[in-house]
Amino acid sequence: MKRIAATCLMLLLASAAMADEGMWTFDHVPAEALRRKYGAAPTDAWLRHLQLSTVRLANGCTGSFVSPDGLVLTNHHCVQDVLDQYASPQHDLLADGFLAGTRADELPCKGIEVEVLVAMKDVTAKVSAALRGLDDRHANEARKRTLSELEMQAEAASRRDSTTGELLCEAVTLYQGGQYLIYEYKRYSDVRLVFAPEYAISDFGGDPDNFQYPRWCFDLGLLRVYENGKPAHTPDFLRIDYAGARDGEPVFVSGHPGTTERLLTVDQLRMQRDVALPRRVTLDSELRGRYLQYGNQDPESDRQVQESLLNLENSLKVRRVELTSLVDDALIASKAQAERELRARVAADPKLAAGTGDAWGEVSRAQARARELDLRHDMIEGSRGLRGSLYGWARTIVRGTVERAKPNGSRLREFSESRMPFVAQRLLAPDPAYPGVEQLELAFGFERLREYLGPDDPFVHDVLGGDTADSLAARLVRSTRLGDAAFRKQLWDGGAAAVAASTDPMIVLARGVDSTARQIRKQWEDEVEAPTTRGAEGIAQARFKVYGTHLYPDATFTLRLNDGRVQGWTEAGKPVAPFTTLGQAYARATGADPLALPPSWLAARAALDPATPFDFSTSNDIVGGNSGSPVVNARGDLVGLMFDGNIESIAGSYWFDPRYNRAIAVHPAIMKAAFTSIYKADALARELGMVK
Repeated sequence: MKRIAATCLMLLLASAAMADEGMWTFDHVPAEALRRKYGAAPTDAWLRHLQLSTVRLANGCTGSFVSPDGLVLTNHHCVQDVLDQYASPQHDLLADGFLAGTRADELPCKGIEVEVLVAMKDVTAKVSAALRGLDDRHANEARKRTLSELEMQAEAASRRDSTTGELLCEAVTLYQGGQYLIYEYKRYSDVRLVFAPEYAISDFGGDPDNFQYPRWCFDLGLLRVYENGKPAHTPDFLRIDYAGARDGEPVFVSGHPGTTERLLTVDQLRMQRDVALPRRVTLDSELRGRYLQYGNQDPESDRQVQESLLNLENSLKVRRVELTSLVDDALIASKAQAERELRARVAADPKLAAGTGDAWGEVSRAQARARELDLRHDMIEGSRGLRGSLYGWARTIVRGTVERAKPNGSRLREFSESRMPFVAQRLLAPDPAYPGVEQLELAFGFERLREYLGPDDPFVHDVLGGDTADSLAARLVRSTRLGDAAFRKQLWDGGAAAVAASTDPMIVLARGVDSTARQIRKQWEDEVEAPTTRGAEGIAQARFKVYGTHLYPDATFTLRLNDGRVQGWTEAGKPVAPFTTLGQAYARATGADPLALPPSWLAARAALDPATPFDFSTSNDIVGGNSGSPVVNARGDLVGLMFDGNIESIAGSYWFDPRYNRAIAVHPAIMKAAFTSIYKADALARELGMVK
């Protein structure tokens, strides 16, 4: 990672004209910089069409409409939850894939909803007015209350003024509190699975190839949104150019990058480096070993643990590289230099200095307090010591039934009125809870709780009593009924009274720890979150004054646009070509996992052109959340489907290096070959414009 240190400071302050860096909100695309760079810039009509064609999946992914009948293109790994819902020992949809023969065969996706951003409204002035004159703690409470109230007001106004169906209004914080907006989304809650390939080809190469390149992954899934029982009419959709883009051609990514931390202070980065990330890497590494051991018992155990293992391995690789980035002193030094430069510019302007106050000092003191509180907050409120789907559902039921009885402005933000429909949808989805996996996760959490907090800790005594971690986990999993979605619905509908009367042991556990967890959360919010937020707002306002609006905000799982080019790079002195081909995939296959091609691809080999482009790399600036993002050309045609980045792109959480950061996408040519020659999906091929 040291090779990027020399350019880090320059990149932190670079404009979009200097690199392909930038996750721009659609209302603030740097048109002039793009015009200088490419000789043309997106028009308002081009941006509006792309905005309405791009969708957000509430499970943390992106997608795009690719037909006027509500067909959504996204990644295979974004629909794995649905495959797991319908899987059984006799029919493993993850392994076998799925293709709906007709629209009547499309499978309802419980727990997934699709959202389209239709409007943005700046409410910074209203939030600032609500905070004026308040100390950090009261300002933090007022901020959350105000944002919840603004969401509710916006939804009420939208329902009165709109005939577009279900709506969601979400408060969005940009620039660490420098700007607040209300984003209005059209929401589709009736979503159905249309197609998913076999896992062997969607994730060809498995964990060893994850975040590597070259790649040969057909990481693609198709959903369809419905309204009133019929496929939704979606006039804004992306036409697919199956020839794709050329090497060096400009391309744009429209998507919902999840989280970046490029605007954090040095003290915040050090807190992650020294405390948060090492613990997470350690815990996740240990849990990965447990998953692997469990899966090695027999094929059915391997099937049951597969999704949990895949998600954990991906997360673990990300956290390891992030930690590697932050322990590089040169990179921290470059961040410190950028921070000193900004502070010097602020100090040179007496008026700006007075307005900024001791913002950096506030953040620094809050991070010092975070180091003291983080362990208990992470293990108890963050649930590192209380794990598994069953406990998660119990906690949602216990907390949610209490919170929804409160006025909207007084609730925990995750249970605000605007979020409650999705909370219920996820809670009541028929996701499987495999007893063996649940017992493993719960026992692992109990063991780490006792290890990290100590055997004499009062909270540990309250949870474990005189039990061992294994015996308590086994009894809880064996006795709870929360694996039944109908039982969860009964408790959820029954409200706080039903939950208080419940004797289900998992509910009893969640109910018993909730008071302590809430106290820890409140302390964290008052002593860490509140001063950090107040200080970050001051720094953000100073940054605006000094650098203007050529800087983009950190990612917040909201819609962004990024420009780049189809481009390879040089690795260890050797060029990495931007395109891979189908023939290379067949040559790489060994017949054994994770390099075993599925039978459908082997059977069709003779009918396929080995020169067909498969995956390709670009210089676009993406992070997690961009999974499923459309890659479009200057005409606005879809020329790729984002699914990953190279290993260097992981450090993009903190900075962007245009020499090495690369995004990886599925090429449209392999989409056409697969649907027409491998899966014989004639109806889909016609709908996608592959054949007439």
